Amino acid sequence: MTYETILVERDGAVATVTLNRPKVLNALNIAMVRELGSAFAALEADAAVRVVIVTGSGDKAFGAGADIGELGALPNSIDAIAFVHNGQGLTLQLERMRTPVIAAVNGFALGGGCELAMGCDIRIASAKARFGQPEVTLGLLPGYGGTQRTARLLGRGMAMYLCLSGELIDANEALRVGLVERVVPHDDLMTEVKKLAATIASRAPLAVAATKRAIDDGAELSVAAALELEALHFGSLVGTNDFREGTKAFLEKRPAAFTAT
Repeated sequence: MTYETILVERDGAVATVTLNRPKVLNALNIAMVRELGSAFAALEADAAVRVVIVTGSGDKAFGAGADIGELGALPNSIDAIAFVHNGQGLTLQLERMRTPVIAAVNGFALGGGCELAMGCDIRIASAKARFGQPEVTLGLLPGYGGTQRTARLLGRGMAMYLCLSGELIDANEALRVGLVERVVPHDDLMTEVKKLAATIASRAPLAVAATKRAIDDGAELSVAAALELEALHFGSLVGTNDFREGTKAFLEKRPAAFTAT
């Protein structure tokens, strides 16, 4: 499929989705949100895709928020709510994908761009990356899940700090507070992200998907209920061909050939 605002590339079991509006720092307009949703759905439906990478084109930005021109043109509250529901739907779609999604944050990740990154499962940042939720400077609040995911990822205090001040933080501070999992030299970003993606893609895909579900769904449950969920996922995997292949390959000291069955 051909897209106007994004690029989609495949390298074996790894797909890379690139936000591609570099002249406006990859700002997320309505068309891009729609195309991202379509691309993620297509990749989710492709059983050969085991990991998805999301990044931004150019050397400056992952995604610099929602398109300000479109925001300024919203006529009323009803249209504004529909506008943010589209963005919230996209980040929920990311979280619910069976395939792990890695954000390769190559520059500014602001507003909707930061929210898109938080919807991914793992965030690897270039040393040049900067993060923020500056919506209060526009008379708004983060509307693509920023108030909620920031609090869940970083805690109430840091969510208040970032969302109320609108200040930006650099990659090292983002690592310190838990917004990203790793910071790497800018020129090494995609090499390191692709290396991680290849590692994950080599693991048993049913086990990877079940692990993702157990972590995400369990976070909303009591510990006792989450442990029961974990046990159910564990039990379901024991009946798979991949489990038998994985244990056999371990005993035979060879790489496993997983088939997602």
